[in-house]
Amino acid sequence: MKFRLATPTPQELALTGVTALWGGTFLVLHLAMQHSGPLFFVGVRFLMAAFMVACLAGKHMAGVTRREIRSGFIIGVALSVGYVFQSAGLQFVSSSRSAFITALYVPLVPLFQWAILRKPPHLMSWIGIGLAFAGLIALAGPEALNLTFSHGDLLTVLAACAVASEIVLISLFAQGVDSRRITVCQLAGGGLFALLLMPVMGEHVPVFSWIWVACAAALGSLSALVQLVMNWAQKSVPPSKAAVIYAGEPVWGGLVGWIAGDQLPATTLLGAALIVCGVLASEMRPRWLVRKQQHLTENG
Repeated sequence: MKFRLATPTPQELALTGVTALWGGTFLVLHLAMQHSGPLFFVGVRFLMAAFMVACLAGKHMAGVTRREIRSGFIIGVALSVGYVFQSAGLQFVSSSRSAFITALYVPLVPLFQWAILRKPPHLMSWIGIGLAFAGLIALAGPEALNLTFSHGDLLTVLAACAVASEIVLISLFAQGVDSRRITVCQLAGGGLFALLLMPVMGEHVPVFSWIWVACAAALGSLSALVQLVMNWAQKSVPPSKAAVIYAGEPVWGGLVGWIAGDQLPATTLLGAALIVCGVLASEMRPRWLVRKQQHLTENG
């Protein structure tokens, strides 16, 4: 069987780049959580990011539309909910189990895409998603395969649903809007939403520390870059393909950990290999499928 391997587009390469950067932030986040609660940190971090993008956008912010405000707020809520639920779940489950459950967003994205956008993914996208998800399971390790369901598991499942929703919503609302303005709206909306949840969840403002300020500024800068690239790139990259690219995050995180001195077991290497294979598979197009699609188009 002959395959055609599509050349990655600039948008796909950009998503790969921000995924690599994001995979190296776990150490910073772990440090920040020792000095701040998750809701406060997420809120401050996103508001800092919104301010940075607004400064970058400059006079373009004057043209913000109601659609951009509304769409950005909806995406921002999904973004904030994902981070908050994942952080809350980590109080009850191990990091490996959290990684495994959060990885549910990979197969959830094409299902959400099908339900919301009415666009069934390509067959090779399904194969790539399956390989990437298998890789995420291998990265999580044997502990994650304990299927006993707990309160922490439920919180983390909700986080996975929020992440999948965010990816699909960005594709849904990205067309016909200014990427800079909608990025400001979603970061500001997500940050305000997290801060408003603090009294509801009983979280208090932490004692001032230059550590959480520095971490929030660093991750806020990265959030600004990541959301800008996502809003720009997903104008043309389908949600299912974007999910496969994002699945490489733990691979990059593992590489950073290895450089820092962590040991990489065989299951980690297997997981990384499966995710890379998933990315490559999602780019492949068997010639018989291409011919069949052309035939259906010509006779449609």
